[in-house]
Amino acid sequence: MFEAGDIREWRDRDVVDRGGSKIGTLEAIYVDTRTDKPFFATLTVGMPTRRRLVFVPLVGATVGPSYLRVAHPKSDVRSAPSIETDGELPAEAEEAVFAHYEMDYETGAGGERRLARR
Repeated sequence: MFEAGDIREWRDRDVVDRGGSKIGTLEAIYVDTRTDKPFFATLTVGMPTRRRLVFVPLVGATVGPSYLRVAHPKSDVRSAPSIETDGELPAEAEEAVFAHYEMDYETGAGGERRLARR
């Protein structure tokens, strides 16, 4: 896995699935608010006039010479919850992102959000 400080250098690079198929381009990183470690990424996908941002977990992600490889197939990522390219993930939509990838979702002890954009 990569460090959060290095991730800015990866913005706008290709993101590929475990088989090497391009999914989209890296747009932003969301950290787990409990650990402050990179946990999800948003990718720009879609046609030029219909772009959107989809979420993909960074668990099991690796970096190549000019790409980020995620552990999920392209079809799963493309069907993940999405937001507009200039949008924000509403707090009430976080759980759906986790559920799409069959991941457990818990808020913080005080009910705070689990994901924060970096």
